[in-house]
Amino acid sequence: MNAIVIAGGIPLPEDPLYTYTEGRSKAMLDIAGKPMIQWVLDALSEAHKVDKVILIGLSEKIGLRCAKPIFYVSNQGRMLENIVAGVEKSLELNPQNEYVLIVSSDIPALRGEMVDWLVEQVQQTPADVYYGVVPRDVMEQRYPNSKRTWTRLKEMEVCGADINACHVRMATEHLDLWEDLIGNRKSPIKQIMKLGLDTVLLLLLRRLTIDEVVQRASQRLGIHGKAIVWPWAEAGMDVDKPHQLELMREDLERTLAKTSA
Repeated sequence: MNAIVIAGGIPLPEDPLYTYTEGRSKAMLDIAGKPMIQWVLDALSEAHKVDKVILIGLSEKIGLRCAKPIFYVSNQGRMLENIVAGVEKSLELNPQNEYVLIVSSDIPALRGEMVDWLVEQVQQTPADVYYGVVPRDVMEQRYPNSKRTWTRLKEMEVCGADINACHVRMATEHLDLWEDLIGNRKSPIKQIMKLGLDTVLLLLLRRLTIDEVVQRASQRLGIHGKAIVWPWAEAGMDVDKPHQLELMREDLERTLAKTSA
């Protein structure tokens, strides 16, 4: 399966990370001695089930490394257009590929076996979209100070994962839906509002399980979705704020110290 890595984001002055990036790419923030995106590429290099990597938003002149064949696509300006461009490149490389991974460049603790696990979930159950969530207890056991945004379900509280998968036809269908969901990706409540007031009320009352939310979403949106409940916090531990950047720097410095000991 090909992996599309989204790395086009450049924080603006009002962004909490602007003082760290100063107009440069967020993906190139230094974490434990190497760019944040390099950690992600290392995980994809380790994954046995990743064939090729399509990197959106950075140039090969940056000097990144990847054990898998890597193809560069320029930043298209918006998240949706970047994903569509990545899927089109994947189909150009192999028209037979039905599914792609969509990976954020700001989850540096990701590891190869986690990527392989997600690919296995996709291979076991056909769907249009696979949306990952990380339970609160999993996240807070691994990263007690992560300060994520939680959606409260009947059986658990979750935050979104930053590595997902979809069928390639989703790059040509339901683009208005994708525009809304991606635009509100940092606000679970705004995303849920697209599913109707009844679903919002049931969620606020904690009357819906994760499977019931997926079923309602699939019926409302006209797609076949599947929720992926991650057993690893690393899939949702993205770097959006300064305290999360420092948390990941400390975490990965400890990881390097253990491996070199």
